[in-house]
Amino acid sequence: MTDFHHALHSLRVWDTELPSFDPAGAPPEPLALFHGWFTEAVAAGQTEPHTLSLATVDEDGRPDVRTVMLHDADERGWHFASHATSAKGRQLAARPEAALGFYWPVQGRQVRIRGTVTTGTPEEAYADLHARTTGALASALVGRQSEVLDSPETLAEASAAAWRRAEAEPDAPSPTWTLYVVQPTEVEFFQGDARRRHLRLRYRRTDERWIRELLWP
Repeated sequence: MTDFHHALHSLRVWDTELPSFDPAGAPPEPLALFHGWFTEAVAAGQTEPHTLSLATVDEDGRPDVRTVMLHDADERGWHFASHATSAKGRQLAARPEAALGFYWPVQGRQVRIRGTVTTGTPEEAYADLHARTTGALASALVGRQSEVLDSPETLAEASAAAWRRAEAEPDAPSPTWTLYVVQPTEVEFFQGDARRRHLRLRYRRTDERWIRELLWP
């Protein structure tokens, strides 16, 4: 057995006591349940609970996925940000639909979201960027996300210049920085169970209201 297969088969899932979940007591809309589960994940010590997988589709219909950071979740939808010129930005401009996936293994929970994507205003994008750290601003000022890079040295030079500007001009704009909002049509909450009797509650949007339904695991 290779080191990879030994490591793979040595792993155990949810080696902890998992929380209970009663779907019958779930709220009529998914946002309140997401807020509750997110807060519980933070309290349980989940590492980086605000990171999520973002799936989009390219011009050839091929799926693409990457990890991004949640910036907000409100009545408008789930918020994240990136450059409009990035691969994800170009894909969303051509086909404004996305799927999101949160995984919080400390509690054996997942949240899956599908929906249409809109963009915030330039003012919202500016406020989003400048509410973050100097490092986040420096990274945004580097730009050129997803472009081919000729060497690590080129990146180091561009990053150093961006850091100097971010520290000297904390209000510097990044014109391509864009706030995206996923307006959900489906939201699924998955609660793992040690005996594999996983609970899946799906909210499905129809005719301006949410329908709740259980799914087989």
